[in-house]
Amino acid sequence: MIILLNLANKNILMTKTYFDLKTCTLLILATLFTISALAQTKLSRKKTDEIAATELKAQMELQKPKAEAEWAAHQIQYKNFTMKFTTQIFGDKPAGGRSLYISLHGGGGAPAKLNDQQWENQKKLYKLKEGIYFVPRAPMDAWNMWHDYPMDELLTEVIKSEIVMDDVNPDKVYLMGYSAGGDGVFQLAPRLPDYWAAASMMAGHPGDAQILNLKNLPFMAFVGGKDAAYHRNELVAQWGKRLDSLQTVYPGSFTHETHVYPDMPHWMNRKDTIAVPWLASYTRNALPKDVIWIQDDILRDQFYWLGTDITTAKKGLKVRVAINGNDITVIENENEALYIYLNDNLVNLDKKVTVTVNGKQVFNKKVPRSATVIKESISARMDKSLIFTGKIILRSKVGEHGDIFGYTGAVK
Repeated sequence: MIILLNLANKNILMTKTYFDLKTCTLLILATLFTISALAQTKLSRKKTDEIAATELKAQMELQKPKAEAEWAAHQIQYKNFTMKFTTQIFGDKPAGGRSLYISLHGGGGAPAKLNDQQWENQKKLYKLKEGIYFVPRAPMDAWNMWHDYPMDELLTEVIKSEIVMDDVNPDKVYLMGYSAGGDGVFQLAPRLPDYWAAASMMAGHPGDAQILNLKNLPFMAFVGGKDAAYHRNELVAQWGKRLDSLQTVYPGSFTHETHVYPDMPHWMNRKDTIAVPWLASYTRNALPKDVIWIQDDILRDQFYWLGTDITTAKKGLKVRVAINGNDITVIENENEALYIYLNDNLVNLDKKVTVTVNGKQVFNKKVPRSATVIKESISARMDKSLIFTGKIILRSKVGEHGDIFGYTGAVK
């Protein structure tokens, strides 16, 4: 049944489809959001590029005074948390901007003095051919000091500030860490893979890290074969075998290397320094065409070009979406709300975009370029490679009487 409504000069096209409860367990509500002003619903790619460039420059100017104050104090403040840091600059700056290596120290649930010693040690562990070597001091002295709240907020703020302070290229940001810092890499690499070009874990413990989230992130792991504390040696080896299997199942994905040194204890006598050139060889794949996202206990509202309503997000909810040309297929989705952010590097926005869920096409229209979406994405990330110009929303809900209703719509 097609329903066309004209309300207050707003055209709302809605297609209502009923699916049998046995064959479809979700209500799919796909809504295309555009801007009310006609000029913004017909933006060209050239115009959106101009808007993006202007907005990116404005956001960088807003970020700079804050970043300058943080760099002068050598610490970043987030609410009641303070994270001290040091930086070292290596090599000449490439034309595309500097690389950034965030290196997490060991220690953990120990006296502050011990963690301070580990911080000092981390500053000297690795040398770069080119880039910023950024070594933060964990803002708390706890076993999960690198992957508990608010590390996501602190480290993503580091990246934004490094972009304006040292002209860092957001496609060349790397994560590495030793011992408790390795624990942090195990958690932060799959939780924030869209921030990293590659990641390297040294002598850490995987815990409950979501390995499937590493589909598009090169990941390197090191452990001593005699590093039996917390079963690190066994678990890192198992992690490597799991990545081997996933690489077979998903050809071209789950790029990785696992190094278990049989005669080495927790300290690997700097054998892990081979990680630095390995990391440097990768540039971030900011817009992969096939994404798997499983929510961690620290919830996110965006992951690559996917998003969700943070108020309904829950740990363990899984989504997988793939793009082929202008066809988007939601292979799996456990979220009540799923946002699909688009730009002209993902699809051709001058042509119709289709969305298929559970074998049913729920959307088949052009996605207008939106100045609002552009500004929101730049404000959130200040990331030149993750500027989006269009947005589709899918919502899922079961009807009161067990009926499954599917809607597609365009709102002006």
